[in-house]
Amino acid sequence: MAQPGGSRPITISDVQQLVKRKDEVEAQIKACYELLEGQKGVGMEEPLVDAEGFPRDDIDLYQVRTARHNIICLQNDHKALMKQVEEALHQLHAREKEKQARDEAEALAEAMSQAQSLPQAFAKVNAVTPGSPASISVDDEIVEFGSVNVNNFQNLQNIATVVQHSEGRPLSVTVLRGGKKVHVGLTPKRWAGKGLLGCNIIPLQR
Repeated sequence: MAQPGGSRPITISDVQQLVKRKDEVEAQIKACYELLEGQKGVGMEEPLVDAEGFPRDDIDLYQVRTARHNIICLQNDHKALMKQVEEALHQLHAREKEKQARDEAEALAEAMSQAQSLPQAFAKVNAVTPGSPASISVDDEIVEFGSVNVNNFQNLQNIATVVQHSEGRPLSVTVLRGGKKVHVGLTPKRWAGKGLLGCNIIPLQR
């Protein structure tokens, strides 16, 4: 398993393994303390000799010394494992923050490149009569209307002229809809309502 500073990045699985090892060490420490408890409640500090300086004969000295030694070693292991868990969690958190920042930067760059690549609109559809020849939608922003575009558009009369000259013939129209460029075909013609298209277009204020 990679340790902090190793060649392979720490994973959640690595942290889980460290936590499992920590739990195992805690269980071993508990078992050693229980063993001491079974030896007349001898802890880590109580003397192992009697009042006259002789080794106590009411306890298993070997077991007590071994348990005490194991507890000291295991506590050191536990401390090291806790440090590793903390460092690993810190690494994971830092990497997650890095990834989030990178994702946000990529999303922003993509949005900016999309905005830059979208052509400029010069007019907007603000009303469409149901059943009319207009196959555009309210809020569509017009980029090209036949031969009219942002470079040669002066006023709505430009669009009216194109419509009159295209009566009965398909007319190519490009609009921005929901942030995307969409091509639609319109055929201006006489119908039950007013005009040849049945939609209302307003210039965009730039």
